[in-house]
Amino acid sequence: MKALYYNGEKLSYVENYSKPIRKENESLIRIEVAGICNTDKEIMKGYKPNFKGILGHEFVGVVEDSNDKSLIGKRVVGDINRGCGNCIYCTTNREKHCLTREVIGIDNHDGVFTEYLTWDTRLLHRIPDDLPSEKALFTEPLAAAIEILDQVHIKPSTKVAVIGDGRLSFMISQVVALTGADLTIIGKHSDKLENFKTFAKTTTSTDDSYEIVIEATGSPSGFDTAKKITRKQGIIVVKSTYADKVNIDLSYFVVNEITIKGSRCGPFKPALSLLEKGYVDFPNIEFFKLEEFEEAFKSKEFKIGFRIN
Repeated sequence: MKALYYNGEKLSYVENYSKPIRKENESLIRIEVAGICNTDKEIMKGYKPNFKGILGHEFVGVVEDSNDKSLIGKRVVGDINRGCGNCIYCTTNREKHCLTREVIGIDNHDGVFTEYLTWDTRLLHRIPDDLPSEKALFTEPLAAAIEILDQVHIKPSTKVAVIGDGRLSFMISQVVALTGADLTIIGKHSDKLENFKTFAKTTTSTDDSYEIVIEATGSPSGFDTAKKITRKQGIIVVKSTYADKVNIDLSYFVVNEITIKGSRCGPFKPALSLLEKGYVDFPNIEFFKLEEFEEAFKSKEFKIGFRIN
């Protein structure tokens, strides 16, 4: 089958990759569309130095075979973390932190920049019939945005800043805006900030201060900005993943009693619900063929993806 294979150093298009065979509790999924995430780009910069295989973890697919016959022929999205099922994390509803977990296209399991994927049936979520695949493709990153609200209580009176004016920030900001909070988006590009003005204040300035700051730049420099603008006893939510390292003065955060909260994968069910009800909306996705991957990874559009089947 066709695939984008990463050998630990470079990404290549291949046409003879072996089609996966599903195990007893798995489903065989034919990938319709797949989205490019900043994490995919960071893996190619060294974020996951031991990963070799097919990249990609955002997908919409059709189940072709499954231990759950009711899913066959249905469109699905899927949680990307599969734990061992027995450890302290798996048995306390923290499967995404299992020390031996598999993560689609990131850790120990091939991803979705290909024609077929096998994955645990219990991790799949059926897409509502009236939700287009092009919208459902936002489920995984939108779920990651929703995770913030599970971790941090944001009241309508809370003064919140989201740092970043890209794709990740746009999704997070729409979710936070639903709380009614006093929301400001801090970015570097006036043209990109225009996308946020219907639901938030925007600025290029970092002179104000905030109770909760969400770092979503995808760059190490974003954390320095978050440190600067977070009030004493405030909260920094770090959403970016990148290959580079950040040096921080822990004494500053101790003395000022600032909480640093890491945040990544989130719940799919509410993400699908928000998309189905139209409570969040995103620009159209620019789709490419797998063999056009070099052009796709260079694209500066809001959301980029592959149309595979």
